[in-house]
Amino acid sequence: MESEKTISEYLSEGSAARLAVDPKEVEEISMKIYEAVSKGGKLMVFGNGGSAGDAQHLVGEFVCKFLKDRKPMPAIALTTNTTNMTAIANDYSYDDVFSRQLEALGKPGDVAIGITTSGTSPNVIKAVRKCREMGIYSIGLTGRDGGTLKDIADKTLIVKSGKTSIIQEVHIAIIHLISLIVEEKMFG
Repeated sequence: MESEKTISEYLSEGSAARLAVDPKEVEEISMKIYEAVSKGGKLMVFGNGGSAGDAQHLVGEFVCKFLKDRKPMPAIALTTNTTNMTAIANDYSYDDVFSRQLEALGKPGDVAIGITTSGTSPNVIKAVRKCREMGIYSIGLTGRDGGTLKDIADKTLIVKSGKTSIIQEVHIAIIHLISLIVEEKMFG
């Protein structure tokens, strides 16, 4: 059947993208987050569409738990307060929805993760630039060629795929790995 071939090819492409992730990069990102949280900082995460869902997913793993029954870790998804987002988009611009929240909530010693499969989402780019101004360590999760994000984030992890769906699937794997590593470091 033709659909079986399509399924097999898609799964193979997704597996190759997961296996191409450099474990050292995931470890480096996780340690940066651990260092911030262990010193009283917080994690702020943002993105659009599916990446907004990924931001919320990561924050849920930090605030609730991943594998261990433990104390919550400080994390905020900048994608969940519809009043903030719609007011900022209406009164300023949709490009400002994350940078304005970072300015209100962030401080040096925090870590921010901007998620954009293309690496070019204007509101994510503007927020990462705001991180630099404020002394907030910025991490980019992206795909394709990394877009503008790879040039401005303090650390960028680029999923080696041109398919949005596969990039998002690998982002979820990375989110779970970050959650696992930080939780282990914080709570043993």
